[in-house]
Amino acid sequence: MRKLFGWVLSFQILMMGMLPQTACAEEVLPELATPHACVMEVSTGTILYEKQADETLHPASVTKVMTLLLIFEALQDGALTLDEEVVTSAHAKSMGGSQVFLEEGERQTVETLIKCIVIASGNDAAVAMAERVSGSEETFVGKMNERAAQLGMTNTHFVDCCGLTDSAEHYTSARDVALMSRELLLHFPQIVEYSDVWMEDITHVTAKGSSLFTLTNTNKLLRSFDGCDGLKTGSTSIAKYCLSATARRDGIRLISVVMTAPDSKTRFAEAGKLLNYGFSKCSMYYDEEMPKLDPVAVRGALEETVPVTYPDEFSYLSTSGEDFSAIERRAEWKEDLRAPLAKGDQVGTLIYTLGEKELGRMPIVTAQKVEEAHYLDWLGRMWKVWAL
Repeated sequence: MRKLFGWVLSFQILMMGMLPQTACAEEVLPELATPHACVMEVSTGTILYEKQADETLHPASVTKVMTLLLIFEALQDGALTLDEEVVTSAHAKSMGGSQVFLEEGERQTVETLIKCIVIASGNDAAVAMAERVSGSEETFVGKMNERAAQLGMTNTHFVDCCGLTDSAEHYTSARDVALMSRELLLHFPQIVEYSDVWMEDITHVTAKGSSLFTLTNTNKLLRSFDGCDGLKTGSTSIAKYCLSATARRDGIRLISVVMTAPDSKTRFAEAGKLLNYGFSKCSMYYDEEMPKLDPVAVRGALEETVPVTYPDEFSYLSTSGEDFSAIERRAEWKEDLRAPLAKGDQVGTLIYTLGEKELGRMPIVTAQKVEEAHYLDWLGRMWKVWAL
């Protein structure tokens, strides 16, 4: 019997060794109770996992991601300043749901109202800012829908700026939430300086006097997930529990979106599960020692050569465990460069490859302006040669 058992065991081990390697290395996807979700890498917009990500759903206060995007774009355009004071209207004061209890006529700075929106999800603060940016909430919502269309958010339509409405015409999808969250994080990374705040006091100043009010962050993932520093929660009876969460580790930033989670605990737990899955899939290659570049010849220029440089560092996101040590680089140059050239004009390209796969390209540009040589310049150059 012992011999028979040994033969059977040996046969089983042999058969296991003959199994295809792909069967042993099969990827384990996250199991979610949340019906709608996705996780996205921010720098490239790559979706690493999705589950019914295009189904239209009520977003509740996650709506405010778009509101914040328009506010920061107005700041960038110079239409607002952070220290500018905004007056609360009767309409803004009338907002229910999550609020910071602004009084009609109360003045708060733009920066304070941003904190009220991001940290405490204040509906009244969101409406006050919408009115300041566009004159009315209705006009602001029109801009929200225009911006959504520009971002390719094909499953989105907004009715208000805060997500308080129960209208069936107010909807988005997990993928669209990731798209607008990415736009905010990519172009206004300072948003995490606000979304990472756990608690902060603001001061209400009204005709009745002044009083302190404590803003408490609604995103509990900030305290339970390493690297999490935002972004926006939402919940209503219609939307259930929603979250657009972001975290950064080892230079990689991800967005995890969960929609219609059955309860708040599941919302945060499964957003964290998606982030962990995303980080396990991602690795980033940075070219920390890019090749040194010699000056290049330019025909018809005052100077025979011009120094060249790279406008940025090269990076590449991998989601398939590639061997970065095998990455190769080659430079390709434009032929017959002629003056004049402006500073920053492209004169070549550094191409990155891994085997047959091209990973990306980095422009090579002029480091300074290149003036064209004229008749007198040529005479002067000939005189110097003759004088020698």
